[in-house]
Amino acid sequence: MTKPNTERRIIYPGTFDPITNGHEDLVRRAAALFDEVVVAVAAQTAKTTIFPLAERVALAEATLGAIPGVRVRPFPGLLIHLLQEERAHLILRGLRAISDFEHEFQLASINRRMDARIETLFLMTSDQHTFLSSSLVREISRLGGDVGAFVQPLVAAALKRHFRIGMDPGAVET
Repeated sequence: MTKPNTERRIIYPGTFDPITNGHEDLVRRAAALFDEVVVAVAAQTAKTTIFPLAERVALAEATLGAIPGVRVRPFPGLLIHLLQEERAHLILRGLRAISDFEHEFQLASINRRMDARIETLFLMTSDQHTFLSSSLVREISRLGGDVGAFVQPLVAAALKRHFRIGMDPGAVET
């Protein structure tokens, strides 16, 4: 007889481009509920990312590395394949507003359709992060704004480097 897996492991997938204080908050809260939180950084995504996979993983590790029970890893392909590899059946997703629900509901439904053992657990974001998204952080940074209140200093510096490198040399700064 095989021993059942009693470890409570949850997978938190995303592009994390960049990882924000909202992501970090969800991970900290999940780490208090589960034995292990695997932050799974998607290699293949329909989204256009500004950071390459290795840098997104490195920034997530630097941001989350001190949280006990948290592990960051990249993953290629389908999330259900990662769940099978990790011997996990739980997916963590954050909800900021009701507008997030429809898309997240579709993802949860299709994942469960592909593997009936998969459950998706939703955590509401903390009030101070309900407005926060990676795309807003990228846009603020791209336009030269200060994102220090939304991401860790290492992430803010990486964004600044990225957009400084990508600046048009003929552009006039104001």
